[in-house]
Amino acid sequence: MKSNPPSFLFSPVVGVVLAIVLTGCARAPVVEYKPTPKAYTARDYDTVYRRWTRGENAFSYGNLTDVLNVTATFESWDFRWAYIVRYASDHHLTVEQRDDMLSASLEDARHYHRFFVTLSGDEERENNLTGSSPAWRVLLVDEKGNQHPPIEIQRIRRPNAVQRTYFSSVSPFRQTFRVTFPVQKQDGTPLLGEIPSSALLRFAGALGTVDLSWKFTTSP
Repeated sequence: MKSNPPSFLFSPVVGVVLAIVLTGCARAPVVEYKPTPKAYTARDYDTVYRRWTRGENAFSYGNLTDVLNVTATFESWDFRWAYIVRYASDHHLTVEQRDDMLSASLEDARHYHRFFVTLSGDEERENNLTGSSPAWRVLLVDEKGNQHPPIEIQRIRRPNAVQRTYFSSVSPFRQTFRVTFPVQKQDGTPLLGEIPSSALLRFAGALGTVDLSWKFTTSP
């Protein structure tokens, strides 16, 4: 006698939970952290953007709702190179102008880890990372589990045309920030280690924890 699957498998609640589990199972690409010259064209930007962008959410089973939905792009050396090439092409910059902009951006990358972050959740006021009492604490976690606070969180109240075009997570329904960490600690050692294999951008609070993970190639 043929038996039918239990009816609860088709309930909306189980469907939502399965969707969340399946989303979390997607394997993120391994990326190159080491600063090396690139030969990108403007058409490469979208691929590089996806390579350095992560998204996750914190789900409240009690309220059956997302308490935080967050996307972050690690503005690494590799990402910046593709970004500047795309920007220069779109704005018809001269080769000299492009090279000056690229040089400045890569020099900045030697000193700062920057993340372009968009997020949404139940309480807009509490999701303002620059507010007086944000629901979330942002931390950069190295491969040994050490947690490092940012040195700056900038709220981008009205993303401009470039940000809306180059960062697909920007939306009228999400808040936008740039979160900055130093490349070196106060003692002069690298924040993420000499040859890091991974990094986490952590959003932690009473409502839950969301970790966005980047795995790095460690070959010389």
